[in-house]
Amino acid sequence: MDAKRILNAVKNEKGQNLVEFALVVPMLLLLVIGIAEFGRAWMTQNILTGAAREAVRLLAVPAPGGGPAAAGIRAAEVLTSAGITPTAINVVDNAAFQAVRVDITYNFPVAIAGFIPGLDNITLSSTTTMRREY
Repeated sequence: MDAKRILNAVKNEKGQNLVEFALVVPMLLLLVIGIAEFGRAWMTQNILTGAAREAVRLLAVPAPGGGPAAAGIRAAEVLTSAGITPTAINVVDNAAFQAVRVDITYNFPVAIAGFIPGLDNITLSSTTTMRREY
């Protein structure tokens, strides 16, 4: 009698694994894709910071062919080599405080934007300031 009861219980639970799988997989995929998107955003932020540092260094250290235009071009070169088209590159030369600053802004496109309403782009920005060397 016990074997018959166990056999009936197994027959009644045939679709349970499929239902559990169907409920868990979307959440698992969203988690994995979210981790990948966070990694892409972190990498992009690091590239923005590196481009701002290189550009501000051109302004801080006097060199032939330097200046705000050269700093903007250098930042654009670094970003282009990484496949990033910046929204804005702002070069500020504050002579009163002997400081120079480069601000870079980028609209990061989110790959899973269709799944989360209102999440099309995330604005990433980086600002680097250095004291002018003479």
